[in-house]
Amino acid sequence: MYRIVASDLDGTLLTPDHSIAPYTRDVLQRLHQKGEHFVFATGRHHIDVAHIRQSVGIPAFMITSNGARVHDEDDNLIFSRNVEPEVITELVNMMKDDETITIHIYRENDWLLNRVDEDLAKYHKDSGFSFTLFDPENPPLEDVAKIFFIRHDHDYLTAYEKKFIDTFGDKVSVAFSTPFCLEVMAAGVSKGEALKAVAEIKGFSLDECIAFGDGMNDVEMLTAAKKGLVMATAHPRVKATLPNNEVIGSNADEAVARYLETHLLENQH
Repeated sequence: MYRIVASDLDGTLLTPDHSIAPYTRDVLQRLHQKGEHFVFATGRHHIDVAHIRQSVGIPAFMITSNGARVHDEDDNLIFSRNVEPEVITELVNMMKDDETITIHIYRENDWLLNRVDEDLAKYHKDSGFSFTLFDPENPPLEDVAKIFFIRHDHDYLTAYEKKFIDTFGDKVSVAFSTPFCLEVMAAGVSKGEALKAVAEIKGFSLDECIAFGDGMNDVEMLTAAKKGLVMATAHPRVKATLPNNEVIGSNADEAVARYLETHLLENQH
């Protein structure tokens, strides 16, 4: 029925402490043995995700930076789309004086911040992936997969979301990956478009895809797949945007692995 299983990481496949639990690892390994194709689909950086994939111990495509990068099982870059330099310049100028917000930039091999944020270490304790600082007066303009902004105040960021869309229009894709993280990618970039590309490369259709997610940056993927499952802990805006999608349990209960075991492992022989 389904040949491709795509899952978001934080808030979805990973436990609340941002790691892969043993039961989930076991289910993903059994899925792989059965011939299913697993895809990590995340806002995270590919260097970070490669470590998570290694800990699971299966070959898998990686959709990263919300679809701005796609790597195959052997780490070959098969899709890449960058934010336009003038957009980066304008975004950084717009945000650099707001001291309540940290600016993050993902490039091919780097994660750059405008100021130190010690709170981030917990997300990357398994991979060890770490940031360096950049000068907001002279930000990097080339090879930028995405630029994103963190503040623990969703309503505050929502005002910026509107401002970005008003300012840049169809030059960018804008999405929340968590309520506190507002992300900007190049036009047309989404996990949904990336999943379509992965399915084509593997010789499958979107009708053979099942996907799991919890963020607004998952909406296109959950819509593109034949079946898109929403986490119980998803942001209310996700549930409002996808009112007809099935809601499953939480990442704390390893709901993705439980669903996969019940529907893809036990019911098919």
